[in-house]
Amino acid sequence: MYKREFTAWYRRMSVVYGIGAWSVLGSLFYYNRTMAKSSVGGEQISAIGRGICVLLGISLEDTQKELEHMVRKILNLRVFEDESGKHWSKSVMDKQYEILCVSQFTLQCVLKGNKPDFHLAMPTEQAEGFYNSFLEQLRKTYRPELIKDGKFGAYMQVHIQNDGPVTIELESPAPGTATSDPKQLSKLEKQQQRKEKTRAKGPSESSKERNTPRKEDRSASSG
Repeated sequence: MYKREFTAWYRRMSVVYGIGAWSVLGSLFYYNRTMAKSSVGGEQISAIGRGICVLLGISLEDTQKELEHMVRKILNLRVFEDESGKHWSKSVMDKQYEILCVSQFTLQCVLKGNKPDFHLAMPTEQAEGFYNSFLEQLRKTYRPELIKDGKFGAYMQVHIQNDGPVTIELESPAPGTATSDPKQLSKLEKQQQRKEKTRAKGPSESSKERNTPRKEDRSASSG
């Protein structure tokens, strides 16, 4: 890779989540996997066994609120099977699996014609601190010895053994929206479920009555 290309690559970053899974802080991807490792210059930097590999893409608009939201999702999303083999039942925390995090600015890509553009990614000087805060929050919330990471800004080879395959993309709520509050988000989800049940049942009994033509009262005399 030419020096200029490498510098352009280095100046933007994103983070992904893998699960054999991946994640993005703006978007999040899960890959069901049994092994993942990252290396720089042929030297292995990190490796995990069963768990999730997170590719995190940090955008210009991401804040501490989005960071905390994505950490909660990564740790609590039920993407593993339970003891009986039932799928989508257990989270990475439930299973006490490992997490490998890799910075991945290209997840914030937008296309200009056929050319990728990364202007939505947070610049390196800000993103590195943000990424470190993300790792710190993961370790604080989960078990620090189970959180591994690559090398920020480096040209890496990431090897993911995807078990499934399973890929899930998650996006953090837009900054300033009410849905960034977990309680409000749960409330909105319940409202949406009620609406779907109502649509499934069809018109209500009261609306049916209003739409049914009334029969004439033939018992009344006309005089």
